[in-house]
Amino acid sequence: MKLIESKTYINLAKSFVAECQARVRYEFIEYGARMQGYKALAETIDKIVFNEFNHARMFYTKLQDAEVEQINNIDICGGFPFKEKWDLEKNLLLASEDEEAEVKLYPKFAKIANEEGFPEIATLFTNIAKIEKEHQKTFISLYEQFKNKTLYKKQKNTKWKCPHCGYTCDGTEAPKTCPVCNEKQESFVVNN
Repeated sequence: MKLIESKTYINLAKSFVAECQARVRYEFIEYGARMQGYKALAETIDKIVFNEFNHARMFYTKLQDAEVEQINNIDICGGFPFKEKWDLEKNLLLASEDEEAEVKLYPKFAKIANEEGFPEIATLFTNIAKIEKEHQKTFISLYEQFKNKTLYKKQKNTKWKCPHCGYTCDGTEAPKTCPVCNEKQESFVVNN
């Protein structure tokens, strides 16, 4: 079977669109975090944004493997979420739900790709589903920490680092301001 004649072809297009939309939705969340002064939170989300960009890139690359010189248009029908508002805490929870949808969908797309004779694409769907599961866990963790006000406060002694000047310290809470460069607490990250 040719890729262009398969359900896998349409699933790649749907996945490309979904990853592009997820990237932009998460950029909105990252922007909100940054505007509210949560620089470390924004940096964590920005890493997921970059992952989503690369997922879209991989799906797009696989679409380009179709047996045509140029793809002018692919008609797809799909539902895409527009749940996020301008509430940072709620958006972190909603992002975890968005990731859960992909965690459930991509294995189905992998199964179809295998059945249609595209094992490499099936592996791509399977591997990206695993990554989306990790994104889901990250968003849930960020949501719980934000909601419980434990982003910068931990129950056990933790090593904190100022990403601006490199200052590190131990404690159950990040410093209110960095004693070296005066950066605010919201910039501190856990130094693993």
